Amino acid sequence: METQRFIVALIVVGAPCATVLAVFAMRYVAKVHEARARLANDGAYRELAEKAVTLESQATGLMSAVQGELTAIVTRLTAVEKILREVE
Repeated sequence: METQRFIVALIVVGAPCATVLAVFAMRYVAKVHEARARLANDGAYRELAEKAVTLESQATGLMSAVQGELTAIVTRLTAVEKILREVE
């Protein structure tokens, strides 16, 4: 009889405690997975940002080259216009 009361008391007290522990364990595991996913996502975002900076730098260089070529074309066109005016 005494053993049965002990078992019943253990079940009555142990079951809710085990449930609470299980819930906290599941929340902990979920938070760990979320943190790992966030870390992976942050790494991918950082890599994308670095690529964007590199491409922007290259684009700036190309735009400077195009601006230089355009200036040269305008200079030559002005010279051609001047020659055509002198010929008239």
